[in-house]
Amino acid sequence: MTQHDEVFISVDVETAGPIPGEYSMLSLGACAVDAPDRTFSCTFRPLNRNYVPEALKVSGLSLEKLENDGQSPEDAMHAFADWILKLCGSEATPVFVGLNAPFDWSFVNYYFHRFLGQNPFGFTALDIKAYFMGVTGCSWRDTRSSAIGKLVHPVLEGDHDALHDARYQAELFRLIGELRK
Repeated sequence: MTQHDEVFISVDVETAGPIPGEYSMLSLGACAVDAPDRTFSCTFRPLNRNYVPEALKVSGLSLEKLENDGQSPEDAMHAFADWILKLCGSEATPVFVGLNAPFDWSFVNYYFHRFLGQNPFGFTALDIKAYFMGVTGCSWRDTRSSAIGKLVHPVLEGDHDALHDARYQAELFRLIGELRK
């Protein structure tokens, strides 16, 4: 059996609500964990007008503005898949990395399958919170990004801009990895 390279990709999304299909993915940011200057970002035209007011307040995004300025979901997901392929090449395996990965991955997975028929990440994701628990032996309540930050001291901060948050998450992931040494 041949071992393939893995490319860890930090992904963050901002959404109009808690579940894909019922609510829209509004923005997506991604970067290579080990090369955070290699980035992808886009905004989406909403699938519908459903939203949770708090979700829009946190992200600062507007459904009306995105209806005019956002990319079609199909075009955006094709562009993201192309970026992943360019980043990984044909031999490496892309690995989805996220802080609360189940949430972000559920939207990305839904959009990839709905608009492209497949997900380049496959059916799994690597969660930074779970990784932190495994490395440190902490409890679940101690996996908030603020608690992780107190231990690993990142330079960046999250701000609910998908690309900024993807870069912040990549830094957290790298710093947690350094704790293992």
